[in-house]
Amino acid sequence: MYQLQYADIQEDAVVDARTRERQLLARSIELLGKAKDNPSDAMAIIEATHFCRRLWTALLEDLAQPDNQLSDEIRAGLISVGIWILKEMEKIRQRESDDFDGVIEITETIMEGI
Repeated sequence: MYQLQYADIQEDAVVDARTRERQLLARSIELLGKAKDNPSDAMAIIEATHFCRRLWTALLEDLAQPDNQLSDEIRAGLISVGIWILKEMEKIRQRESDDFDGVIEITETIMEGI
């Protein structure tokens, strides 16, 4: 009986973590969309890039942990995507790019896959 309860708690924790991840990715998409739609709004761009960078930095740190339960192949793919997103955010922050579409599209795809 104890093991069943522990398994239920573990399952709930995974579901809760996935829900939080989806919520954070959705917030990132929302902020990126706002920045894209308002290219002259410097604060919207700063907020979007800052949030996205913090989110992906945290995700990359989690993906790099040896106890992460994703397969090595999925982890490697997500790490590559995360690095690309961080580079794109830096380009946007430096005003070298204003292309939010790729980041938004990839983030939506990842969010749908969680």
